[in-house]
Amino acid sequence: MPSLPNSGDEGGAPPSPSPSPPPPPGAHRVVVAHRLPLRADPNPDAPHGFDFTLDPHALPLQLSHGVPRPVVFVGVLPSAVAESVQASDELAADLLARFSCYPVFLPAKLHADFYDGFCKHYMWPHLHYLLPLAPSYGSGGGLPFNGDLYRAFLTVNTHFADRVFELLNPDEDLVFVHDYHLWAFPTFLRHKSPRARIGFFLHSPFPSSELFRAIPVREDLLRALLNADLVGFHTFDYARHFLSSCSRVLGLSNRSRRGYIGIEYFGRTVVVKILSVGIDMGQLRAVLPLLETVAKANEIADKYRGRQLMLGVDDMDLFKGIGLKLLAMEKLLESRADLRGQVVLVQINNPARSLGRDVDEVRAEVLAIRDRINARFGWAGYEPVVVIDGAMPMHDKVAFYTSADICIVNAVRDGLNRIPYFYTVCRQEGPVPTAPAGKPRQSAIIVSEFVGCSPSLSGAIRVNPWNVDDVADAMNTALKMSDGEKQLRQEKHYRYVSTHDVVYWAQSFDQDLQKACKDNSSMVILNFGLGMGFRVVALGPSFKKLSPELINQAYRQTGNRLILLDYDGTVMPQELINKAPSEEVIRTLNELCSDPTNTVFVVSGRGKDELAEWFAPCDEKLGISAEHGYFTRWSRDSPWESCKLETHFNWKNIAGPVMKHYSDATDGSYIEVKETSLVWHYEEADPDFGSCQAKELQDHLQNVLANEPVFVKSGHQIVEVNPQGVGKGVAVRNLISTMGNRGSLPDFIFCVGDDRSDEDMFEAMSSPSRAFPETAEIFPCTVGNKPSLAKYYLDDPSDVLKMLQGLTVPPTQQQPAASRPPVSFENSLLDD
Repeated sequence: MPSLPNSGDEGGAPPSPSPSPPPPPGAHRVVVAHRLPLRADPNPDAPHGFDFTLDPHALPLQLSHGVPRPVVFVGVLPSAVAESVQASDELAADLLARFSCYPVFLPAKLHADFYDGFCKHYMWPHLHYLLPLAPSYGSGGGLPFNGDLYRAFLTVNTHFADRVFELLNPDEDLVFVHDYHLWAFPTFLRHKSPRARIGFFLHSPFPSSELFRAIPVREDLLRALLNADLVGFHTFDYARHFLSSCSRVLGLSNRSRRGYIGIEYFGRTVVVKILSVGIDMGQLRAVLPLLETVAKANEIADKYRGRQLMLGVDDMDLFKGIGLKLLAMEKLLESRADLRGQVVLVQINNPARSLGRDVDEVRAEVLAIRDRINARFGWAGYEPVVVIDGAMPMHDKVAFYTSADICIVNAVRDGLNRIPYFYTVCRQEGPVPTAPAGKPRQSAIIVSEFVGCSPSLSGAIRVNPWNVDDVADAMNTALKMSDGEKQLRQEKHYRYVSTHDVVYWAQSFDQDLQKACKDNSSMVILNFGLGMGFRVVALGPSFKKLSPELINQAYRQTGNRLILLDYDGTVMPQELINKAPSEEVIRTLNELCSDPTNTVFVVSGRGKDELAEWFAPCDEKLGISAEHGYFTRWSRDSPWESCKLETHFNWKNIAGPVMKHYSDATDGSYIEVKETSLVWHYEEADPDFGSCQAKELQDHLQNVLANEPVFVKSGHQIVEVNPQGVGKGVAVRNLISTMGNRGSLPDFIFCVGDDRSDEDMFEAMSSPSRAFPETAEIFPCTVGNKPSLAKYYLDDPSDVLKMLQGLTVPPTQQQPAASRPPVSFENSLLDD
């Protein structure tokens, strides 16, 4: 695994302008993308050899419309400028002052390794489901993972973070990060500015977890996105793949609340947003009425008069399915001889975004298929397939959109693809020479089901691009579609596209980023980890790590102590196969019980017989509260007491078969039968399927047990049914009440647990009706830094044992705080 680069890596450090400019006054939005939204036209008489203007077609500029001003853009210069202009303070200051563009200066080789090497020939193919299966597979578009190229990728991301940090006011500014080129950026900016408010939007597909897990640095990349506050995707499919990868690789779960999906990550909630990017309606409407647009539309109408025009507009790359589209056209003309001479497919190929053998091969294949089709089915004055290669003026392209009867997007994989959106607006608002004045506009769209825009186009004909017959049938369907059907589909698409433009996207993303960051300023932030393993631990203003000094002092000054310990995940790690207590746990509990002023209880959801067997070697004074407090034993020799509830267990005859059904259907799950409860475990099942089945089971049980005296709850990879009125909170209150009746109310309570059931104990500690003195020293403590009713936290079970062992050590033998090693979150259970 390559090590993290730093600015001193040989050949990696660009000449950095210094000093940094002062941050612009007031709160602003910092839009970070690979390239600045600038055009640069050579001019020897200009101060820097180029005339700069804002590029209205640049997506980062379009996506800044609708957000509060001021907006600052950070990125590299246009390639022509970067190759010929030296980095300078003067150029940076000039572009910042005139265009709010702050350039990142990179050496040519570093940028080539970053962009052409790692981004375009490793990440981009991988995100589009192309795996480098062999070292020679690079000719097909994807390169094997290369540590040097990855190091270049990280180096560039650090330089971007350095540049943004120079401008940043972390308490007010919002940072918008665009696309996979800057995937590692959130980690490096978070390291420099722990309170930075960061939103990341992935414009490419996020592959299924099976594909993503093949990336050697998968953990680094997932943690990088989780260092943002908001992570956005075009479609739910992409978000679902991201959530599944987080679950399978990092062991992180997610939850949905009030329409938002969140991932709990070291005390922070990372919000996942789903909203596809729209088009710039203002820019398009400015081009539609131009004389050049109208003239070109009339030219196209004259050229293809009497024929139906199908249009494809694609970048020249492996994944746009251009060759498959042409093969479908060939199949159509083979099967429908009557369409020969009646239909034309115009394919506009935009320039490739990167050069390579793969692009050359795609271009050669497309031209060969075109020539074959035209030779078979064409004649003088009729070419069934017209391929237009290279850059085309915007007004010419708009004219083709307005003139085409059918738009075809046949990509085998694409992040969004806005071509159908452009087509829809142009057909609605553009000059259509063949449409009589006042006639409702019509359109037909054929779209690949593997394209991000497909879910939003409910009136489109969806196809599998790999099935040439399927695409040919869709072409035939579109050609035969009635005018009324085309009109209805056009109206439906236009309503969506016109209301979900770039302004709508920007405002929505901005608002949700503000909501996601609303608690950043009030949190206590701790930094942990190095390099790509860096993350912050966010604590609430009253939530802090329990220090030995604090609890030891209270322990020594009190004389009637109650110590309450959950078992699984608290004194013993969850992931162990052998769940029985270790010798260290037994020894620690015996040391605590040996003090006559201590009352020690294990409070667990496990069955009483199992707990009694496990803790038989313990001191006879150890108390056990089993099955969430339904059974209690004050010492080894005392009898088990059950809670005074009038209940029956006939409900087991209803819940048992339901659980068995889900257990049979879910490989790796099993049922635990206790005297008072039933528990369905799925920790060994597939994470996604197990979680889905658990939600279904919980709903099913709540429905069939609605009239029974029980409650159904979910916990850490379990679904459990318990009698009503039973819980750890009730158990703790009963223990304290019994101690009070015996004339020995506790003046010190240390209560530790790790999951949802233990929150009942913490609530009992803070309840106004608590039955212990106001002067008592209370230490409710959760395991792992996460949202909790507890006031304190410890990192993991080993930390809990050290804390318990420290209580029994005389003050003269305790290790001074300064000499103890610093606490690390590297082995936190949250890392699972």
